This record gives sequence, structure tokens and C-alpha cells, in this order.
Amino acid sequence: MFWVPFLLVTWAAAAISCARLCLAAVEAAQPVPPAAQDRDRELNLYEAAFLAGGPQRVTDLTLVSMHRRRRLWLAHTGWATVVDPDPEGADDLERSVIGAIGPEGQSRITAVRAAASAADAVRALADRLVAAGLAVPDAARSGIVAALRAVRRSAALTVALAAATALLLPAGHTPDARGMAWFALPLVLTLGCLVIARIEVHPYTRWASPAGQSLLTKVRVGPCDPLAAVAIGGVHALEDPALRAALVPGQRRVR
Repeated sequence: MFWVPFLLVTWAAAAISCARLCLAAVEAAQPVPPAAQDRDRELNLYEAAFLAGGPQRVTDLTLVSMHRRRRLWLAHTGWATVVDPDPEGADDLERSVIGAIGPEGQSRITAVRAAASAADAVRALADRLVAAGLAVPDAARSGIVAALRAVRRSAALTVALAAATALLLPAGHTPDARGMAWFALPLVLTLGCLVIARIEVHPYTRWASPAGQSLLTKVRVGPCDPLAAVAIGGVHALEDPALRAALVPGQRRVR
């Protein structure tokens, strides 16, 4: 019966991780007060970018917008250079990009993207969208992601301990077929929980809440509107290969 403690560990891990996921899902699904929801208005491009791709998408949109207006030069080598003599941006997001580049007027795009994405201007945008019921709060999203990771680990632990009891325990102490069947219960529980989460919880792992996702579907991306394409589809939607190479690591070699 040396295998019983292994079985108890798998049951405990499965039960705790699945309960954690259920609690995180309930917390994320708490309804936003009707007065705070704003389902009928149109999203601006910054809001659409955040709901579609989070803080980094907002920064990418700002960089592309400033590049197109010749306030910045985004080189395919991965450097951002301020070319506008006026260091002040048109809004808080552009000012955060200018500040991230620094007083020398030139910086690596990866560094600018990381600094600007964590700036107060992006956090303020996120707070407004959360307050309007259009974005998933960061705590709720990160809680669900962490709970899903725990359930996956529990499933892997169940398989590992079942294999260990069958292959590593001394002869005479390994479980029979009926004993091994008990290991299937926590495995079924965790896998079933993941399947249900894929359907019910998946919307809350995105940046946009269900209300925000509904508004995103109304954003029109025209063939001559590269900024809207970036907001919804990211920098991979850019048609300019040099600009795409500047913002997409691994595509820096452009001829």
C-alpha cells in the first residue's frame, strides 16, 4: 500500500487546483454595475488596441502613429529615433514614448516598448476601460491564468505519480489494475476542468471583457487604415515590410 500516499497527493492537488480555478472564475465573472457599463459608444484606436492586445499593443500603435507623422523614425535595425524638434507629444501616450526614448533621442525599440507599456498613461487607459466594464481587471485575468496553470500542473503530476507507482515501487507494493484506476479520477477531474474552462473561462483570460469584445467587433478596419489594422491585428498587420521588421523581432533583415 505504499502507493496510497501518491494517490492522496494527486487527489489533493487536483481538488485544490480545480477549486482555485472555480473561485477565480467566479470572481472574474462578477457583473459590472449597469451604470458603469458603456456598451453603445465607439472605441477610439487606443482603446481598441488595449482591448485587442493589451498595453504592448497600445505602445505599438503609438509608435506606428508617430512614425507615420514623422515624429519618430523606426529603423528596421530596431532603433527608434526622435526626428520632430518638438519633444512634446500630442497626448500622454506619445509623451510616455518620448520619455521612454530618453534625452539622447534614440533608443532600442524593445526598451522603448517595455518602458512605455508600463507607463502611467497606459495604466490610466486600462483603469478607464476596467471602470467602464470593457476590460478585464488585471488581478482577475492574472488569477485565472495562474489557476489554469495550477490545474495543468496537477494533471501532469497525476500522470507522473501514476507512472512512478507503477514503475518505481518495489515488487509487491505496486497497485493492481483497480488501484491504478483510482489515479484516473483526479486526471479526469483536472482534464474536465480544463475543457470547461476553455469554454466558460477563456473570455476572462483576454484583455477585453465580453462587453469589450462586443465593441471590438464593431471596429472597422479599412484597406487604407493601417492604424486600425495595427490596433486590431498588431504589427503583423502592417504592409510596410521595413516598418514591420522594426517592430517584429526576427524580421530585422529587410532588403
